[in-house]
Amino acid sequence: MQEEVRQLIEELRHAVTRPWAVMEVCGGQTHAIASLGLEELLPPGLRLIHGPGCPVCVTAVELIDQAVELSLRPGVVLCSYGDMMRVPGSRGDLFSAKARGGDVLLMYSPLEAVAYAGTHPDTEVVFFAVGFETTAPATALALQQARALGYANFSVLCAHVLVPPALEWLMEQDEGRPDAFLAPGHVCAVTGEMDYGRLATRYRTPMVVTGFEAPDLLRGILMCVR
Repeated sequence: MQEEVRQLIEELRHAVTRPWAVMEVCGGQTHAIASLGLEELLPPGLRLIHGPGCPVCVTAVELIDQAVELSLRPGVVLCSYGDMMRVPGSRGDLFSAKARGGDVLLMYSPLEAVAYAGTHPDTEVVFFAVGFETTAPATALALQQARALGYANFSVLCAHVLVPPALEWLMEQDEGRPDAFLAPGHVCAVTGEMDYGRLATRYRTPMVVTGFEAPDLLRGILMCVR
């Protein structure tokens, strides 16, 4: 892999003939780029822009406020992923709600919340569902399972969002618009790449679907430049 990375960096040095700003869409890509130190290897004139890809960061404040309010209602248990617990709304976060007496449970999957609803039939269990297209199927499966099992005390506060509309908004901006995008491979594994192809054609902007290893990311950047 090291030799492949060196070769791709060398090809990038020859390919970059003007300033480039490439945005990686997914927070997982950003994490990989940072942990692998890829930005330090890129040639001068090639800049990476991070975002918008953290689903936690793009969750509306109003929805966080709703989650906090629900957790404080008697007879309601509010469940969500761990990374949502400290995200602030206008009335505090879920951890502070728990400290004020709210019933908040950290869970790794909405299916855990369904199981909890089954063992606590007198409690209204609400799962605060966040994330892009990758986590939406698990939420849908939880709703299907709760319905099949007849758990009327299970519901979802839905904060799922889509990646393509966020990219479309970015490309409509007059200033700060990226020259190219690295699209998230795991999202495209769920939805396909057609939406990204339409956006690339409409805005005449390169988009390359990548994975999360160093060669994947570097090859994606090289394809954008070419």
